[in-house]
Amino acid sequence: MSGRGKGGKVKGKSKSRSSRAGLQFPVGRIHRLLRKGNYAERVGAGAPVYLAAVLEYLAAEVLELAGNAAQEDAPVASAWPSCGNVRPGKRIGKLAIRNDEELNKLLSGVTIAQGGVLPNIQAVLLPKKSQKTPGGKA
Repeated sequence: MSGRGKGGKVKGKSKSRSSRAGLQFPVGRIHRLLRKGNYAERVGAGAPVYLAAVLEYLAAEVLELAGNAAQEDAPVASAWPSCGNVRPGKRIGKLAIRNDEELNKLLSGVTIAQGGVLPNIQAVLLPKKSQKTPGGKA
C-alpha cells in the first residue's frame, strides 16, 4: 500500500476564489468568460483574479462619484419625505463620469444608454454683460 498517501483527510468547506482574493466580483465567472471568449489559448490562474480586482475598483470609483453627485442633487428631505434614500441613476452616473477627468478619458468612446447629454452652453451664445460707466451716463 505504499505510494497511496495518508487516507482519511477530510476536506473543509469549499471557499470561492473571490472570497480568497477578498473580492466581490466573481473570479470563477470571469475565468470562464476569458476561456470561452477566444482571447488566448490558455488563461493563467492569476489573470481572472487581477481582472476582477480591476473591474471591482472601477465600479467602486464610478459608484462613489455617482453617489456623491446624487447626494448633492438630492431634494431637501423635509420637502420630499419619500426620497430619504438617494439612488444614483444612469444620468447621474454619466454626469459623474464626464465631470471626472481620468474616467472621462478612459470611457471617452463609451455611450451610456439613457444618459442624456452634458449641460453646456457656448460662450458666444450667452447674453453679453452690459458695462455701466461710473458717471451714470452711457
